[in-house]
Amino acid sequence: MAFLATLGMLVLYASLFILVFGVSWAIYYDQTRIHIPPGIQHPGKVRLCHSVLQFLGLGAVACEKLGICHRYKALVTFYRAIPLKKSSALIIKNLLFEDIPVRVYWPKAASSGNRKGVVVISGGAGLFGNINMCDPRCCHIAEATDSVVVCIEFRLAPDHPFPIPVMDCCTATIHFLKNAEEYGVDPNRIVVFGESSGGTFAAAVCQHLATKKDLPKLRGQVLIYPFFQAIDFNLPSYQQSHSVPILFKKRALIFGMMYLTGKRINVEGIMKNAHVPKHLWAKYRKWINPDYIPEEFKGRGYVPMEPAPFSQELYEICKECINPMFSPLLAEDDIIRQLPKTFLLTCEYDVVRDDGLLYKKRLEDNGVPVTWYHIKEGFHGIIHNYGNWIMEYPTARSHYQHVIHFLNNL
Repeated sequence: MAFLATLGMLVLYASLFILVFGVSWAIYYDQTRIHIPPGIQHPGKVRLCHSVLQFLGLGAVACEKLGICHRYKALVTFYRAIPLKKSSALIIKNLLFEDIPVRVYWPKAASSGNRKGVVVISGGAGLFGNINMCDPRCCHIAEATDSVVVCIEFRLAPDHPFPIPVMDCCTATIHFLKNAEEYGVDPNRIVVFGESSGGTFAAAVCQHLATKKDLPKLRGQVLIYPFFQAIDFNLPSYQQSHSVPILFKKRALIFGMMYLTGKRINVEGIMKNAHVPKHLWAKYRKWINPDYIPEEFKGRGYVPMEPAPFSQELYEICKECINPMFSPLLAEDDIIRQLPKTFLLTCEYDVVRDDGLLYKKRLEDNGVPVTWYHIKEGFHGIIHNYGNWIMEYPTARSHYQHVIHFLNNL
């Protein structure tokens, strides 16, 4: 028995050693492949954040390999473990809006009239976003703007792929618009807010609701470094920032295709634009064109590239990527011109920077007022860890004040 116990302990220690060594090597290998441009301040903080995310990702993959659960469900579980922020200034409740879970944040202070409402949609590529990820920002928005904030817990891919997650956001937002006064909110002062893929969802929600005559009009949309199109993955920013953390080009496409199809597919051909037939290139070139990117954003390098030979197989797999609910940049002008006042934040060292620049142009061309804030030293996720004292980027709070200023002036 003593021998078996000793053997068991040796196996346990060996397993732990292999796990620690494997995770350490994977993080080291990944760190040697990333590129942090000189223009990014506090590179040590960026590497720390990236390493933590890599550690979580590797843990999630281990859960999948061991048969515990899908890797994205493991990530959701990790993020749900984030401690919630406590606020003495707010009443916070978990509710259901048409069977969609939401968390509502009310300021306790008395108000002279109905407040503004802010609908918050989390990032996470439609795969691992959840309410807990947004909790510190929701508290801050509610407190700093004296608004009632609603954060949506939409269903997630791969179990619930596109368009289910974004339609859950539409359903919850419509419920809020119809019942705003019950929550002390002026139905004509509701804003939709989203970061990263949450910004994509927010843009899609605003487009979906733009033509609905039976609902109050949205007052504004706040779009923080969102993804807007799945046609051209060789725009200048995709070339310049393909290996800049936190969001690599390949990682972005793997996440996006998993959200779109519910399956992990080889994205090498999609990275080279082999998924787009010639007639769609011709149709969408009027909106998605590197010529529309100002020259100042091409200074770090850009080489015009012809698409790889068209693959009918890839097109069939991801043909829904031209749906404006997935790629809001592809909405028709009659939809775009009905959108509300917009705050758009882009970052210089972000693969999806040019998506934002192209959407800004479309909004302005159609007469939509746009407040654009560009972070010259910014990268994807720069304000994601707002409120997390270990992971928070040193300049995140100053950047976030531009969002608060926009909301307070609506």
